[in-house]
Amino acid sequence: MYQNRTDDFQDIRDAVRALCAEFPDSYHREIDEARAYPEAFVDALTRAGWMAALIPEAYGGSGLGLGEASIIMEEINRAGGNSGACHGQMYNMNTLVRHGSEEQKQRILPKLASGELRLQSMGVTEPTTGTDTTRIRTTAVRKGDRYVVNGQKVWISRVQHSDLMILLARTTPLAEVKKKSEGLSIFLVDIKAAMAGGMTVQPIRNMVNHETNELFFENLEIPAENLIGEEGQGFKYILTGLNAERTLIAAECIGDGYWFTDRVTAYVSEREVFGRPIGQNQGVQFPIAEAYIEIEAANLMREKACRLYDAGAPCGAEANMAKYLAAKASWEAANACLQFHGGFGFAAEYDVERKFRETRLYQVAPISTNLILSYVAEHVLGLPRSF
Repeated sequence: MYQNRTDDFQDIRDAVRALCAEFPDSYHREIDEARAYPEAFVDALTRAGWMAALIPEAYGGSGLGLGEASIIMEEINRAGGNSGACHGQMYNMNTLVRHGSEEQKQRILPKLASGELRLQSMGVTEPTTGTDTTRIRTTAVRKGDRYVVNGQKVWISRVQHSDLMILLARTTPLAEVKKKSEGLSIFLVDIKAAMAGGMTVQPIRNMVNHETNELFFENLEIPAENLIGEEGQGFKYILTGLNAERTLIAAECIGDGYWFTDRVTAYVSEREVFGRPIGQNQGVQFPIAEAYIEIEAANLMREKACRLYDAGAPCGAEANMAKYLAAKASWEAANACLQFHGGFGFAAEYDVERKFRETRLYQVAPISTNLILSYVAEHVLGLPRSF
């Protein structure tokens, strides 16, 4: 279990770095250019057991904590990869581990650990509600031993490369609940079965090689046994996954930040203009140094969020702040790296432009920086709710 600084887990870092070294920049560059999914890379992570890090040993996993899982994600990004292809299974499985029934865990978790199944997708966001999750319109109505789902989701990632999806739907109309966070439930959805009848998948092309989709549900039937936890309590359960998601993505941004500072530091130390290395100029040094300082600070908040999460303590504020700090730091490091590479920063062969696009996403998703500021203002500082 995660106890100390993430730097204490050097054995995990070394092992993940060794695996990532088998997939150099050229591999990730080719995947990006082809708009493909890194199947070989994700399969290698799975065979090595890294994708089963959070699954308890009783179900075939490693029984590690979020702290260790965050190191895995960080090292993938620091090595030049993109954890966005596989991080969903990490935070989605935690919802199942913490709130699923014993039957569900026995049925699903060993297959996730072995790689027989993938749980890479979470269906929450909708076109008309965005991050106002409690007002989602997708409904699930109980009819006998099944729930019938109707509605729409958007920006749902990795559906085409996953076997299962966690779906949030309203089971009690909003007008009939005392609190708008009540009456929401979560389900395990068999994606292949859903696509065979009731769910339509429409891919969304975007600036990052990130497989994401719009989903349409028309009388999709889900077995009642696939309800996770108690009906109507889904919003509370989904927060387990969301806090893990934000903390893991903070780790990925930290990995990106170190990648950018490593690359730009090496480049400006060698690149000579007007007879001397450009890294000798304070106008070059200071933005890089500032980004590095902020990455280190974000790392500390990531560690605190992991420590609280693994202890089962409330960590919403820390998870949000870690994500905010890390996304901001990685974006500033990205800007410095691109700027000081000059024209070469835009050349695909240097990989800077690819990583630049990838890390920019996290200013917006999975929760925007503005929503994090609103959360802290209301829930930490006690200011009046702004929306």
